[in-house]
Amino acid sequence: MNTADLGLPVDVPSTALFTDQYEFTMVQAALRAGTADRRSVFEVFTRRLPEGRRYGVVAGTGRVLDAVENFRFDTGVLGFLRERAIVDEPTLEWLASYRFTGDIWGYPEGEVYFPGSPVLRVEGGFAECVLLETVILSILNHDSAIAAAASRMAAAAGGRPLIEMGARRTHELSAVASARAAYVGGFSSTSDLAAGFRYNIPTVGTSAHAFTLLHDSERDAFRAQVASLGSGTTLLVDTYDVAEAVRSAVEVAGTGLGAVRIDSGDLLLVAHRVRQQLDELGATGTRIVVTSDLDEYAIASLAAAPVDAYGVGTQLVTGSGHPTASMVYKLVARADSADPKAPLRPVAKKSLGGKSSVGGRKWAARRPDAYGVAEAEVVGTGPLPAELAGRELQVELVKGGRVVAREPLDDVRERHIAARGGLPMSAVQLSRGEPVIPTEYA
Repeated sequence: MNTADLGLPVDVPSTALFTDQYEFTMVQAALRAGTADRRSVFEVFTRRLPEGRRYGVVAGTGRVLDAVENFRFDTGVLGFLRERAIVDEPTLEWLASYRFTGDIWGYPEGEVYFPGSPVLRVEGGFAECVLLETVILSILNHDSAIAAAASRMAAAAGGRPLIEMGARRTHELSAVASARAAYVGGFSSTSDLAAGFRYNIPTVGTSAHAFTLLHDSERDAFRAQVASLGSGTTLLVDTYDVAEAVRSAVEVAGTGLGAVRIDSGDLLLVAHRVRQQLDELGATGTRIVVTSDLDEYAIASLAAAPVDAYGVGTQLVTGSGHPTASMVYKLVARADSADPKAPLRPVAKKSLGGKSSVGGRKWAARRPDAYGVAEAEVVGTGPLPAELAGRELQVELVKGGRVVAREPLDDVRERHIAARGGLPMSAVQLSRGEPVIPTEYA
């Protein structure tokens, strides 16, 4: 069974303290003022994509749903808030029974987005919604950044498999989230067993240079690995001399050797030489896997090389230079009361420096051209134009506090492939440029 996003508990007692303190002080003040229950609409969006990026990737939605469900104030958490005098007793009493009871709509996970896209919309009482700001942003900003880097790498790989192997280059819990986001973006497997366990992502791994150095000779190391894992294993061939290692690898494993891995040197040159040597030795079916600080540009430079798979670590888990998606969580509409029938008033921040926002509860749709390729992201607050009917991007994720849209991670991954495929071809160019389609406000 695919266990991805089936509501498994997070690895912390509660997500309730994944917050900034000002969220609690706002709740306290709103409770005193009698405005805490005013019906409110918050939206998650980004004002701009990272420099040079043509599209963003929505990732982390499934983790957001888990986090909202686990946003609970147990005795220990309440005791901490009381001991630090972060909020007063009436607020602590309110927090003790906290359960999110509102609605959440958003772009389905794996979908692409652009500046101004209302990626997530959270509706409910002001206090219950404002508390979720930090936990939602921390998940979406991290996971969307990793997924965007993964998507660019997958496009550059041109269908060749990508292995996520960045666990040693980031925080241990971030590593699990990164592996999940990379899978959404197009990677096919991970080396991180925690990610495999938590999200049912395929896992891979064989040996490091330490295993070769452990043995008296490279040949002895190969014999030990093949004896344990079979001739279909992947042998690491760049500990000493690559040509000698390839020769020994085929002699030990036979021409049915599964793969060799190259982790250093001029990968383009070495890959060609290794391919020629393998073919001359009769190991024509042996694959070549390359690693060594790859990013999308290095992967693209190897497009003409006889490489069968790529392993990516540091550049992936750091977003390939852009570790955040710069999403924000803003109040865009509110009512004068908690009455569900009370009209919503658009509200918006007005400031200098490009940090203003557009008020109003928004819908979003993607308009295609005559060939069915996306030509604009249309965002509006009024009626949906008839020509965009059926092209709305937002889906219901939480209704009345209950999660209604969990799905297997493989479905999310397939959605991203389809969404990226619906963009203009220039979307996957690695040269710097503006968003591949404009955002229009209706």
